[in-house]
Amino acid sequence: MNIEVPALVLGAIAAAFAVFSVIMAALVGPRRYNRAKLEPYECGIEPTPHAVAGGPGDVGGQRFPVKYYLTAMLFIIFDIEIVFLYPWAVHFDALGLFGFAAMALFIVNVSVAYAYEWRRGGLSWE
Repeated sequence: MNIEVPALVLGAIAAAFAVFSVIMAALVGPRRYNRAKLEPYECGIEPTPHAVAGGPGDVGGQRFPVKYYLTAMLFIIFDIEIVFLYPWAVHFDALGLFGFAAMALFIVNVSVAYAYEWRRGGLSWE
């Protein structure tokens, strides 16, 4: 038996599940807006029924508050950096002094970035 067959079967099952989920959501899901769907999002952006304008020549456009997106990007960046600690912790004994020094430099790097963001006010929600 070929070694790629199980991976292809798993990929086919995943693709079938994705297509099935999209089709069932379109068939079974609600089709009308209700009061909850028209409420503002957590980020504070008021939903509009049409695309939001705001190009350079558009006077009536609405500006997006970017603070929400900046906070989300900061969270993702620091979260991904912290994920690198898990493999290091698992193989701590095998890495020795070099692994310890590399992770110490990594922690210093993350701490400097965190302190910079804190000092600039990137973590305060106003």
